[in-house]
Amino acid sequence: MAYKEEWFNEEYLWQQFAPIMFDAKHWEEVPSVADGITRLADLNLYGERPISAPGPRLLDLCCGFGRVSLELARREFLVTGVDITQAYLQTAREDGEYEHLAVEWVRSDIRSFKRPNFFDVIINIYISFGYFENPEDDRQVVQNVFDSLKPGGTFIMETLGKEIAARNFVEREWFPKAGFTVLTEYAALDSWSTLKNRWLLFKDGKQIIERTFTQRLYAASELRRLLLDAGFASVEVYGDWNGAPYNQQAEMLILAARKR
Repeated sequence: MAYKEEWFNEEYLWQQFAPIMFDAKHWEEVPSVADGITRLADLNLYGERPISAPGPRLLDLCCGFGRVSLELARREFLVTGVDITQAYLQTAREDGEYEHLAVEWVRSDIRSFKRPNFFDVIINIYISFGYFENPEDDRQVVQNVFDSLKPGGTFIMETLGKEIAARNFVEREWFPKAGFTVLTEYAALDSWSTLKNRWLLFKDGKQIIERTFTQRLYAASELRRLLLDAGFASVEVYGDWNGAPYNQQAEMLILAARKR
């Protein structure tokens, strides 16, 4: 299926902002995120299956550099990583080959990717949902996820909840990160259904890139309804990877949806 050219298809954007989005902190948190995923999916953490039994099949949608994909492959998951950015996938592939990890890397738009009744677990993490202009595309992604899971499978999503976005909202912020200076500007649009982002990146006082884009925001209750409407039997909502409640103190919005 062909889609029009959209902002998130720009390789240059993701390459330039990669040091900001994937800084040391985000690499250091990978083991705890992987622990949270395996816990929420009700799966063993470290090879407690019979030696001859294959590991669970896991799909990482919008896998980026493969931060979490590679960690889960180390834990004997059979991992498929899907992303739209070729440069990210190439880096992930090289890192996996260096460690002799058998991960399948696929370049695809997540509105198109589907393997019916194939995966035990599907994850979509690190705020990579809601980029599409048409909200029906979000529904299509969720339906693809549901169809691609085996019966009894789990879909785990981590994103920016509308409640957290409103609680922590700032209009403008300057900060240094990974040797760069970053300016971010935000505006809530359409009754908080969309967050407008303006990102500017500077190095040694020189502007490298400026981009403006929007992301759809969902409240926890809205995402739960979206998942239930797709056919999931139940949806659990959490505020961090340790299973804290999603309340006024939540650090993030995490959902675990079960397919009957």
